[in-house]
Parts: sequence; structure tokens; C-alpha cells
Amino acid sequence: MGETIGPRLYCCCNCRNQVSLHDDIIAKTFQGRYGRGFLFSHAMNIVVGPKEDRHLMTGLHTVADVYCGDCHEVLGWKYERAYEASQKYKEGKFILEKSKIVMENW
Repeated sequence: MGETIGPRLYCCCNCRNQVSLHDDIIAKTFQGRYGRGFLFSHAMNIVVGPKEDRHLMTGLHTVADVYCGDCHEVLGWKYERAYEASQKYKEGKFILEKSKIVMENW
């Protein structure tokens, strides 16, 4: 009998808490604070911090840092508002830093 393999997941690099599904990746070409970041449509088992305005590479955005729900490691941020029309597609989406997540079930 073969092993049952579940969905491909991304987990917190610190405690292995499951934070997103591979199928929820929109793009892998984003820049995070510490290198490459992935844009996800959804995230789970996270805590969203307070909103703040930040000047990012693509302009002014209202964002909120996102933390692992178990160990509170900062994993990235959530786009709450984009001020430029061309960036509105990011609203409600998540950047998870590649260096802060690990793959599971690959």
C-alpha cells in the first residue's frame, strides 16, 4: 500500500504550524523584507497585527504584519489597502516571506 499524501502546504519555519496551501499562491516574484516573498490568496493559523501605512516598492499601501498563530514569528504581511488603482488586486492578500516558511508534503 502507498502512503497517503495530503495537500502541499507551507508551514512556519520556527514551529511547523501550517500557514498556507501551495494552491493559494498567486505569484512568487514579490520582494519581502528579507528577500523573496510569495503572494497568497489565503493564509491560516495566523494572527494579523495592527494596520499601518507603508511605502513599498509599488507605492503606498496599508498593511498589517502577520504572525504565526502558535509561536508568533513574523511571517510577512497582509495588504489591507492599495492607494493606486493598478495595485488594488493585492487587497486582502498575503505576502509570506520565503525565508520564514517551509514546505510540507512535497
